[in-house]
Amino acid sequence: MNKIKVGVLGATGAVGQRFVQLLENHPYFELTSLVASEKNANKTYEETMKNKWFVSSKIPEYAKNIILSECKPNLNCNLVFSALDSSIAGEVETEFVDKGYIVSSNSKNHRMDEDVPLLIPEVNSNHLDLIKGKSNFIVTNPNCSTIGLTLALAPLHKKFGVEKIFVSTMQALSGAGYPGVSSLDIFDNVIPYISGEEEKMESEPLKILGELNNNKINNASIKISAHCNRVGVKDGHLETVSFELKEKPTIEEIKNELIEFNPLKNLNLPSAPKQPIIILKEENRPQPKYDKDEGNGMSCVVGRIRKCSILDYKMVLLFHNTIRGAAGGAILNAELLHKRGYLK
Repeated sequence: MNKIKVGVLGATGAVGQRFVQLLENHPYFELTSLVASEKNANKTYEETMKNKWFVSSKIPEYAKNIILSECKPNLNCNLVFSALDSSIAGEVETEFVDKGYIVSSNSKNHRMDEDVPLLIPEVNSNHLDLIKGKSNFIVTNPNCSTIGLTLALAPLHKKFGVEKIFVSTMQALSGAGYPGVSSLDIFDNVIPYISGEEEKMESEPLKILGELNNNKINNASIKISAHCNRVGVKDGHLETVSFELKEKPTIEEIKNELIEFNPLKNLNLPSAPKQPIIILKEENRPQPKYDKDEGNGMSCVVGRIRKCSILDYKMVLLFHNTIRGAAGGAILNAELLHKRGYLK
């Protein structure tokens, strides 16, 4: 099979680096273009990254000699993965689409656009109908914390009807990018504010869980309250969640729905985990140190499912924020696009 040529916009940042790592030896995609700031253009990726922190232990060998390009839509590919900072992503991504590219974006700028799918492939693949018949378009993955929350609650919403959600996050340092949070700020500390994060968590799940009618998404009518905190963990976002359901299943019925949820099972997408939701039995799990890499970092790990005295139920969930919550999620989106015939 001829591989599809792809590029990465914002290749030197934390999420861009993760794209480079995850695209190595990908069965569908061949990385041909890396894009960075004007000051780094025409340098090799290895030269640019020499004195920088890298998300993995080393720069993948295949990417070392790729020459960085300026952020202009003249790349040797048709599909680009965007890891651009939101301060520039909106305009740049629009420019690439206008020039005929397909953009699989991790940035927030176009997530709530009416004609842009906000995609979690296991949850709302039917929202790809928004781009049916188009040859160039944007598909976005949600905010990192939204992905874990929505993935874990989607099967329960479909079966029992989620009505209210109260969520508090403990978000890893890598979610702030590099250099991100100062070690002096986070040492012996928790930062109880992440700019814009709570607003995204309270709005994005409503679009993802919404129904598509006449090429328009009608948002789900769920009440969501979010508290977002930065903690001194390198990778892995942990969330404590209380939720109210329209129907009142038993705890075992909830566990069964989560365990059996696997809508991508027969598609054989390379990045899709064998089990999208993994339930742990240990009372003190999940923990980022031990559980963030489940499913190659693409699974949502759930534990401590129990009754809640205010809402109906509560649980703890964990996922790898720069893999499932960022680059890996965007790559999985592109794999689904390929499977559905949107990529030529």
